[in-house]
Amino acid sequence: MTLLNLPADWGSRLSRYAIGTKAKIKGHHKGSHRSMRFGSSLDFSDFREYHPGDDVRHIDWNVYARTERIYIKRFLDEQEMRIHILLDSSKSMDNKWLFAKQLAFSLGLMVLGRDDRLTVSAGQKQLIPFRKKGKSAKKLFEHFVSTMPNPENMSFASQASFHAAKDSTVLFIVSDGLEPLTDWQVFFRQAPAFAHDIRFIHLTTQDERLPSYKGDLRFIDDETQQVTSVTVTEEALRAYQKQSDLHSQGLESLCRTYGIAYLPVHVEDGIEQVLFHQMIRKNWIG
Repeated sequence: MTLLNLPADWGSRLSRYAIGTKAKIKGHHKGSHRSMRFGSSLDFSDFREYHPGDDVRHIDWNVYARTERIYIKRFLDEQEMRIHILLDSSKSMDNKWLFAKQLAFSLGLMVLGRDDRLTVSAGQKQLIPFRKKGKSAKKLFEHFVSTMPNPENMSFASQASFHAAKDSTVLFIVSDGLEPLTDWQVFFRQAPAFAHDIRFIHLTTQDERLPSYKGDLRFIDDETQQVTSVTVTEEALRAYQKQSDLHSQGLESLCRTYGIAYLPVHVEDGIEQVLFHQMIRKNWIG
């Protein structure tokens, strides 16, 4: 597999991993995850005494023959997880877009490989969300990710829709978080209504965190196209880094306020470092 500049054995390596969550798994469709409820799978759990209304098909007559008391067998209920991946597709994501798609593709393959339900959407309104389940959908998913439109001028935090993420077990939000914190506050306040376990993956590049520019420069805002002429001095760089740090701290604080898990990711670390070290340490995959 050479899609998205990933290693040829990427799919087989990912097959050993699955999305982890402590959220209660809901739904009536079979999957590979055991919920905390009891149902009709073949995995035996324990016995309990019969109560009126219980399914008589679950009575263990061998136990009754030995004890003359009626017990029923309980089985673990295996149900599907519903994973949604929401990608920031605003213009500032241009230099992070390949990494964002690598991340979405990798997480998506884990979901489909476990026979769980996957949905993926981005900020572009014209992009129809991907909605599929199971290993047979991997080729369709590969095509979907590889043909996603490039980022466009928009405000992700104020324009992105959660509609496709409704009733998700886990919601991944992948963004560089560059919009104002006031917009992100509104965004994060809405998110918990759509998923039980929400994870914000905050992408940054080294140039954004520690810019090396100096002298007289013209900057163009990727989001607004506004042009600003500045003289970049050591003092200006220090002021910029301070504001950048405050913005990141603000995003993390908002996530904490609304019960959203926060993961800062340096794009230059590469997809393997992020998946197989950072996410495993946080028990996001395992």
